[in-house]
Amino acid sequence: DFVEFPSQFNEHWALDPKVFANYAKHYQTGEPMPQALVDKIVKARAFNQGYGTVEYLAAALLDQAWHQLGADAPLQDVDTFEADALKRYKVDMAEVPPRYKTPYFAHIWGGGYSAGYYAYLWSEVLAADLRTAFGKNLLDPVVGRRWRDTVLANGSQRPPQALVREFLGRDSNSQAFFEDLKR
Repeated sequence: DFVEFPSQFNEHWALDPKVFANYAKHYQTGEPMPQALVDKIVKARAFNQGYGTVEYLAAALLDQAWHQLGADAPLQDVDTFEADALKRYKVDMAEVPPRYKTPYFAHIWGGGYSAGYYAYLWSEVLAADLRTAFGKNLLDPVVGRRWRDTVLANGSQRPPQALVREFLGRDSNSQAFFEDLKR
């Protein structure tokens, strides 16, 4: 779901101080948001990230497990299958119950996401990695133009990994994503 990727990328810019200062103002006075409140917002971003990531990953792995069954596989008991799949992938934690159960997890069976729920997480990984190309200057017009011309303008005309590789000058990796989780 490459369409998720640009929005994930852009969401991270919202709290960059240079960007934030342009819109985080009082609607009547134009005064900037007090720094103490900004600090609380930034700190809140990291709240519960481990929980959310495991919850998300478990849903993606459950989706994959169902779609790895062959067409000739016997009918499965849903509760048993879910429990076994979560255990097999080592995400069967009482502290992090599944976000979705199969009977109401619409992404598993339709809407264009069958076996592709992982794409949301993949988009976050790509977005974090591509932000590294901007370094500390998210408003660099040269890099911004390259982002627009290389990735956004080409959309689905070329394979997503090829666009990412061209923009970064290398294959993508998950290092920046894991660094973001630590913040």
